[in-house]
Parts: sequence; structure tokens; C-alpha cells
Amino acid sequence: MAKFDTDPHVGAPAKAREPASNAPAGDVALTCTAYLDMLRHVRRLSARTLVNYQRDLNDLEQRTRRAGTDLRSITAQDIRAWAASLHAGGMTPRAIAARLSAWRGLFAWLGLHGRVASNPVQDVRAPRAARPLPRALSVDQAVALAAYSAAPDIVNEKSGAREHVGARLRDARGRAIAELLYSSGLRVSELVGLDVRYMRTSEHESAGWVDWDACEVAVLGKGGKRRSVPVGPPAMQALRDWLALRPSPAPGAGAADHAALFLGPRARRISAQRVWVELRERAHAAGLPTAVHPHMLRHSFASHLLQSSGDLRGVQELLGHASIASTQIYTRLDFQHLAQVYDAAHPRAKKR
Repeated sequence: MAKFDTDPHVGAPAKAREPASNAPAGDVALTCTAYLDMLRHVRRLSARTLVNYQRDLNDLEQRTRRAGTDLRSITAQDIRAWAASLHAGGMTPRAIAARLSAWRGLFAWLGLHGRVASNPVQDVRAPRAARPLPRALSVDQAVALAAYSAAPDIVNEKSGAREHVGARLRDARGRAIAELLYSSGLRVSELVGLDVRYMRTSEHESAGWVDWDACEVAVLGKGGKRRSVPVGPPAMQALRDWLALRPSPAPGAGAADHAALFLGPRARRISAQRVWVELRERAHAAGLPTAVHPHMLRHSFASHLLQSSGDLRGVQELLGHASIASTQIYTRLDFQHLAQVYDAAHPRAKKR
């Protein structure tokens, strides 16, 4: 059981270190109420978060009462048994982790003020949740989405030319985005942050940009980690086609909009939400049987590259993963593909 040798409120507001309520730790209801008051008035948690804390602390109060004990006498063994009962009752690992976190915070607060000798929840962890496999497109689907080209319709003579130009812009932008996401495995935040080329002024410094000569994009990923990723010939051509049609930024646009590679319908730097919407619409128009989002193309990039090369470390570098464990999930996708091939082809795997 963990002793209180560090301040459990490091990083919390200074008022969170004020003395606790005089409610004895033996009175669970009063103690939980005092803790909730601290969360409400000192840490200023939202009303919705407080409702969740109230529910989790009510559960602790009921279990303590049924066990005929108080907060000072609860052990790590008690907490593990209660967590196991939550799991057996069908609660998800994520919900159990949240409940344990609420209990852990209560005991940390009591320990800070000398109300309990140790935190029985400190070393108790929720059951590990099964990590879902990322959804990836097949190679044919990914290529079809990237290569899809819409034929814009002219609605009438007066507005037809303008609608034709708008449709061409949207189609060129959508193709360039789809090609680049699949070619380089970028996160959507990295894509919308790209500039046409590197720029550094008093108003704006590029977070990401296209190196047209090297056929690469430089991006700033999670944790401020910079990496360069190759861009394939079809994607480079799609980017050039888009750049030839790219409109001028809207009047009054800032330096960041003027530098942006992708401009949205309002001639300002495109948003991640707009990329989601247009990619989903493009997939539907291309006849894909599934809804497509930007991260699905990142998954497809990683899965297809790993299937072809088997180079896990190389894929890790291209994706910008800090840990190889994040990349290893794509080996499961690869095995799933091989298992499907086996089931379909091996004589002993076929159903009678």
C-alpha cells in the first residue's frame, strides 16, 4: 500500500492544499461531501464531471457501509475485490479506471491532510481494455479513393461557369488531400498545418511545408517531433494540379492563410473538420462501401507499407510514433489479412 511521501496535488491550484474538512474519515458520507465541495469550489470542476465523481463516491460509500468498515480501514485487497466485482458486473475497463481514479483522488486528499495513513487505491489498476484494431481500406479501395475524379456538372448558363470552377477546385483539393494522406500517412492536424513552402516571418513560421525538389513533406507531429516523409509521384502530381488552381486567400486573411497549402471554401486555411467532411463525401462519390475518415488513410498507409516491406521500424519512423508499441498494432492487421488468405485458400481451412 502506497505511503504519502509526495504531494498528490502537484500542479493543482494552491488552494487545493488548504486543510480538509473536519469531517472524520470514519464518516464516509460527510467525507465524500467535503471532498466534492473541494472539487467544486477549489478545483472548479465542471458540473458534468462533478456528477460523475458523485456517482463514483456514492458507490464507495455503499461498499464501505456494506463491509462494515470506514475509509481508514480499507485495504488494497478490498479495492481489488470491488474492482473485480465491477468487472464481473459488466462495467467496461475504461469506466472502472475512471471509478478507481475518483477513489484514488479522495484518498490522496485525505492523506495530504493526515486523515489516512496510506492510499489503498494507489497501486490498483483497472483490467486492461482490449485494443481495437484500426480500420484500414484495402489497397484497391485506397487507390480508387485517391485516383477518383469527379465530373462537375454545369447547372445553368448564368451561374454554370462559376459552379464549374468551384467544382474543379473542390475536386482537385479532394484528390490532393486523399493522395497525400495515403501516400505519406499524415495525421489530419499535420496535413492542415502544411504550407506551400517554408516561411518564417514576424507574423508566421511554418509548422509543416512541402519540399518540392526532394518530393517530401516536413511536418511537426505529436510532442513537437519533426519528421520528413516521402511523397509518391501521384501525390506530388495531385499537389501540383491543386496548386495550379489554388485561389488567392480571402481579403483580410493573415500570413498563415497566405502560406497555407490547402485553402477551404472560404479561401482560408482548411480546417480538420472540412477535411473530414470532404473526404467522407469523396468516398461516397467514389462508391466505397464504408465511411472514410483521414485517420483511416493513415492506417491504410501503415498497413499496406508493412505488408509490402515488413520493416516495422521504418513504418514507425514514417508515422512519427514515439513507441514501437504504437506501430505493432499494424502487425495484427497484417496477420488478420494473412489469416483471411489462409481461410480462403488452404484445403484444411475450408468449411465442409
